[in-house]
Amino acid sequence: MTLTPGRVRLALLSLALGGFGIGATEFVVMGLLPNIAADLLPQLNSTDHEAALAQTGYLIAAYALGVVVGAPTIAALASRFPRKQLLLWLLAAFTVATVASALMPTFELVLVSRFVAGLPHGAYFGIASLVAASLMGEGKRGRGVAFVLSGLTIANVIGVPLITFLGQQAGWRAAYLVVAAIFALTLVAVAFFVPLQGGDPAATMRRELTIFRRPQVWLALAIGSIGFGGFFAVYSYIAAVVTNVTGLEESFVPIVLVAAGLGMTVGNLAGGHFADHHVMKTVFVCFGLFAVSLIGFALTAQYPAGLLITVFLVSGSAAALSPAIQTRLMDVAGDSQSLAAALNHSALNIGNTLGAFFGGLTIAAGLGYLSPTWVGLGMCVIGSLVALASWNASRKQAERLAL
Repeated sequence: MTLTPGRVRLALLSLALGGFGIGATEFVVMGLLPNIAADLLPQLNSTDHEAALAQTGYLIAAYALGVVVGAPTIAALASRFPRKQLLLWLLAAFTVATVASALMPTFELVLVSRFVAGLPHGAYFGIASLVAASLMGEGKRGRGVAFVLSGLTIANVIGVPLITFLGQQAGWRAAYLVVAAIFALTLVAVAFFVPLQGGDPAATMRRELTIFRRPQVWLALAIGSIGFGGFFAVYSYIAAVVTNVTGLEESFVPIVLVAAGLGMTVGNLAGGHFADHHVMKTVFVCFGLFAVSLIGFALTAQYPAGLLITVFLVSGSAAALSPAIQTRLMDVAGDSQSLAAALNHSALNIGNTLGAFFGGLTIAAGLGYLSPTWVGLGMCVIGSLVALASWNASRKQAERLAL
């Protein structure tokens, strides 16, 4: 079936809308962390605000853990199923779990709801990226991946700041109900506009799992889980930096989130473009820019202008890594493309978990709200060293094959 250019655009926009919803459900918690702490942990928050904030950060880690568990499991089990139907089931799961996140009465139940909400995340992006790549055509995998991810980054420009503002005014639960409505709308759009695509009938659980026998796959996963985790060490606690370090009102948090979202959008599109030309060079350049940006953030976040500029740069350089790492994974995955596309999001959300967890530890230890930035820098350096090891191994293998 040949699709018209208009139908292709509508299909791509529908897939990106899902990314928009995922960006909202994943990142809106970061701007509302103090509000959630006050509501769900009132006693601890009144006696030790830093400890309450650090504990509420576990909601970020719970969602990320759901992604880590769900991405490879769902992708490996469902790679033979028709892709459109799988996307619809994943969007239905997002909708239900996000409603539960808004309605659960206790911290523990919200924590479980956030874990469940994270389960479809990686599989959605993995399958949607494969559909988008097929719609974009040959030689445009990086741009197809970036287009789906653009929904996530645009969410950080528009959706997350607006929903954060709503959550500050009407309560954080109202914010999550809006996110659930976005997922419901996406389900309808995908049902109408995304064409039917078969799965891989030859796929089996055993074949998909052979991906883990490839050392380069493990190295690519480590690049994302360690290096990209540096971003979440900073971003998870951005609301606390705005109010406690820069000394601005809570109402300024959405403005900072817009700056972060703009950086993510620009970085994601640039990373997808350059990854189509040279994947590993893109990774190395992005890590260098990321390290410089983190240092700039640590040194200038006390000034409003410095905060806005460096948040843009930190977010942009980190976001540019994502399509490059996903393209690298698909390059080294062999036949296990569905699982490779999903595993990237497991890796990034391991980074989310590690960054939020270790950043929270430094805050709880009394090292200050900027201390997670130095955690992020350390993770960035380690990630770049892993990338260097991966590139060196590939170079040696190519030399052996050339002999």
